[in-house]
Amino acid sequence: MKKNFFISLIAIIIIISCQEKKKTEPETTSKTYLEESHSYAQPNDAVITHLDLDINVDFESQIINGTATFDIENNGSSTIILDSKFLEIESVTQNGKQTEFELGDFNESLGQPLKIAIKEDTKKIAITYSTTAKTEALQWLTAQQTADKTNPFLFTQGQAILTRTWIPIQDSPQVRITYDATVKVPQELMAVMSAENPQEKNANGIYNFKMQQPIPAYLIALAVGDIEYKAISNRTGVYAEKSMLDKVHTEFSDMEKMVVAAENLYGTYDWEQFDVIVLPPSFPFGGMENPRLTFATPTVIAGDKSLTSLVAHELAHSWSGNLVTNATWNDFWLNEGFTVYFEIRIMEALYGKDRANILALIGRQDLEDELEALKESPNDTKLKLDLKGRNPDDGMNSIAYDKGYLFLRTLEEKVGREQMDAFLKSYFKKNAFSTTNTEDFIAYLNEHLLDKNNMSFNTEEWIYQPGVPENAAIIESDAFSNVEKTLEEFLKSNNIDASITKNWTPQEWVHFVRNFPEDISVSQMQQLDDTFNLTNSTNSYITMVWYEQSILNGYHGNKVDYKIAEFLNTVGRRWYVTTLYNAFAKANRTNEALEIYKTARANYHSVTANTVDELLGL
Repeated sequence: MKKNFFISLIAIIIIISCQEKKKTEPETTSKTYLEESHSYAQPNDAVITHLDLDINVDFESQIINGTATFDIENNGSSTIILDSKFLEIESVTQNGKQTEFELGDFNESLGQPLKIAIKEDTKKIAITYSTTAKTEALQWLTAQQTADKTNPFLFTQGQAILTRTWIPIQDSPQVRITYDATVKVPQELMAVMSAENPQEKNANGIYNFKMQQPIPAYLIALAVGDIEYKAISNRTGVYAEKSMLDKVHTEFSDMEKMVVAAENLYGTYDWEQFDVIVLPPSFPFGGMENPRLTFATPTVIAGDKSLTSLVAHELAHSWSGNLVTNATWNDFWLNEGFTVYFEIRIMEALYGKDRANILALIGRQDLEDELEALKESPNDTKLKLDLKGRNPDDGMNSIAYDKGYLFLRTLEEKVGREQMDAFLKSYFKKNAFSTTNTEDFIAYLNEHLLDKNNMSFNTEEWIYQPGVPENAAIIESDAFSNVEKTLEEFLKSNNIDASITKNWTPQEWVHFVRNFPEDISVSQMQQLDDTFNLTNSTNSYITMVWYEQSILNGYHGNKVDYKIAEFLNTVGRRWYVTTLYNAFAKANRTNEALEIYKTARANYHSVTANTVDELLGL
């Protein structure tokens, strides 16, 4: 009996041990990758799984050089293909031995395929390389271009297909990898990445990073500067230059509350840490959702938390985009439409339905503007796009964000919020740390929400047809109705009671200014400026729409023109910058725009500069 008992006990221990091993070891079953028009990689033949990056950041030469070593899975191929653009490839090894490599023909958008010879037993490849002056993902800033003006700064921007310009990599959102990095920088600076980060400078300028969750290449990010860290909670905090740190900390003090609100909606935050770094003003976007470390523009530091929906948006990406990623850039709406929906739900949970509806209505207006701008290319107003032969940047507009949001909000009104939340929570859980496409989403939607509840919905019309369907949710705001009434009375009487506007949010001011009629007079704009000092507003969002109206309606002169030029020379946020250059073009003042752009272009990241170049016909 005892002998049999011990034999049985050993057998049970072995079984439990095997079960535990199954739980902790990652699955190695290969997946099937979709055909991808924005990457040269052929991951069904051979795919990267882990990156070990060892680089030196040289501010004097403005070059990053080093070695990218990849663990790979080979499915019987003699070649592995990576993406490369504007990189100098010095040498390549496989399994530690020199191997042949070839750079294919250059494409203006995609760069070049880097074809590397491998063997059936190849487990590692290592590429020694350096960036060049043409590298688009990097922006090197002089000390004068920073807030403190004492040390230079560097940041990367990889979305959509720019990571290949600073790391040779399989630059497709379908290919998710873990990574380690060793980054050497000048001793007076600190390096941070989309990974586990230091919270203070070290003595030797060598920083080590680890990202243990698999992410797509566009989310690998690096920033180097004279920055400091200040915690908000045990899992949230901010990085910024010293002169801005306290302001940033105060502005983003609700970050932990946002994380809790998000978790209450759609499940556990799976990235351990949620920090934000505020970059110099040339950063081309409002924010970039790099895991563990969101990059943010200083234009959201308004002093009253009025623009912090951006933080909620980037946090929401921790589920929609980072956890569940669009398989191709044709499916970009899956990243952004879901994120806007989630962002507005977070804002409603923290600040109430009125504020959430104000944000949603602003987005609805942005969507109408985008639909008008794209009326000659209606196919670009579909949610599912066909961007083959085009830069995926072409699809990063209000259609993906605001039409995507409107689709989900309309769906919520159809099925009910409780059912919608249960569905989205299951969707994020089912697809965690993987990619999905529009067709898979539709199948999941039908099976787990619509068919399950015996409901029908015009999903295909929303996704595959241009424009906005007639059943779109109607978003209303009493606050905006009052703003419209105030504007109407001012236009009739040329008189406005400043006390009415005393407690307006920036979004109410934006709505007021955006809705100026085409025949508003210069004297009326002068009166508003004299009363509210709008030309000198400290809120960048209000400033942007006021300057747009100033350009369109001929309200200019030394003071206004100087402030607009100053704004365009110091702010690199693409949305703001292109809005104003577009206004100059509409007002037949392109020559003035070109004069400003001569000095401003050097302050813009390539993402912004390339867009403005095209806009101005350069």
